[in-house]
Amino acid sequence: MSTVTGNENVRIMVIDDSSTIRRSAEIFLGQAGYQIVLAEDGFDALAKINDSHPDLIFCDILMPRLDGYQTCALIKKSARFRETPVIMLSSKDGLFDRARGAMVGSDEYLTKPFTKDSLLKTVRHYTTAGQDK
Repeated sequence: MSTVTGNENVRIMVIDDSSTIRRSAEIFLGQAGYQIVLAEDGFDALAKINDSHPDLIFCDILMPRLDGYQTCALIKKSARFRETPVIMLSSKDGLFDRARGAMVGSDEYLTKPFTKDSLLKTVRHYTTAGQDK
């Protein structure tokens, strides 16, 4: 088992139509040393995902054009990104939303507004697990 000493090799994509949420995630993750790729919606994310090849994806549920469920389903249907963890982001903390997220392949559900600690804890959980493979 190898351990990565720095976070600079971990690339995280944040997909959210809210500039405030994208900026908060960028600050929190940037301060922790992670590489960040920002996307405004599902189409933007799908256009950037092949070039950036993120290790972890945070995806808002309520977005215009292509919502988070559709975006997650498309990511998980891709052979290249099937194993990439997708964490759904939502201001609603309902059972239905969690179940629907699980149905499209999301790995976890994080309620907005998230704290720096909850965001980084989630990142560490999925990025350190990946180092054990």
